[in-house]
Amino acid sequence: MASGFALGFSLILAIGAQNAFILRAGILRRHVLPLVLVCAISDAVLIVAGVAGFSALVQTYPAIVDYLRYFGAAFLVFYGLRAFLAAIRSGSAMHSGAEENDLWKSIAICLMLTWLNPHVYLDTVVLVGSLAAQSADPWVFGVGAISASFVFFLALGYGARFFAPLFQNPRAWKILDFVIALIMWSIAHSLLFRV
Repeated sequence: MASGFALGFSLILAIGAQNAFILRAGILRRHVLPLVLVCAISDAVLIVAGVAGFSALVQTYPAIVDYLRYFGAAFLVFYGLRAFLAAIRSGSAMHSGAEENDLWKSIAICLMLTWLNPHVYLDTVVLVGSLAAQSADPWVFGVGAISASFVFFLALGYGARFFAPLFQNPRAWKILDFVIALIMWSIAHSLLFRV
């Protein structure tokens, strides 16, 4: 279980589109628990699929990953543009667009950031699934990886509130939006050009 936890934690530690979205929600203190649960449960479903052998399907039909790659890149370009436009607009730091006030729109964005990202399939389904298959007890390994996901997203979502005083300053908020835009675009670039 410890090796699954360590692998799972290391795979989601890097800042990405999903993590940036949860960080922003945590700073705003909006819909943190539902969004954290969407991310962690999505990871759990993908890890279970990987441990159950879905990675073999992805390896048999690699076009699935290509379709996800193109849809994911298009979505990340769009989301990055939104963050970039938010960074150059003036306004209060802790106030944001209506979509972040609406729970269902926030959940929809979170689901797209999660399920349209081919890296999540490669990490959770293929990599975790392959390594789980090589462990003494694949399901215990998988439970460790799932536990890491819940721990990480809860810590990120609820830990972000400690940065809220910093983000009372509109300049800090603009910098965060700009960094999020760059992250989205760099991930989209890596998806399209396999950097």
